[in-house]
Amino acid sequence: MAEDRRAAQVRAFITHLPFCKALGLALVEIRPGSATLALPWSEALIGDPATGVIHGGAVSALMDTTCGAAVMSHPEAGQATATLDLRIDYMRAAAPGQTVTARADVTQLTRSLAFVRATAWDDDAERPVATAAGAFTVLGGRDGTGEAATGGAA
Repeated sequence: MAEDRRAAQVRAFITHLPFCKALGLALVEIRPGSATLALPWSEALIGDPATGVIHGGAVSALMDTTCGAAVMSHPEAGQATATLDLRIDYMRAAAPGQTVTARADVTQLTRSLAFVRATAWDDDAERPVATAAGAFTVLGGRDGTGEAATGGAA
């Protein structure tokens, strides 16, 4: 089961990476080409002590990691990825005390690139905290013939 192996790789990525541990990131759901992660509210992540709002950098890290996990879970992508470009549009501050959840989906995959879109929300899923669009490397993925991709132009 290649999907089970990919899900296990993403799970290991989230649970063993010190950066993910420090943020408290938790894997909510993993499907082929899609990932959902949660960032629990923590005093350590507050960006504005007067309001208790989570720092935008923590939300950014959540979205970047969720996008990378979505790429890693894609059945035609390789086992590793790196962020090439990530644009995050912050819509509003996350409500203090609430977990921020992000979902990312691979929208297109080439031999060497994955294009991903993501949305983050708190308890009010109808009003996103942020949206993102990015490009990620596909390292060791498959090309159209089933052979390992070796890079090159997209």
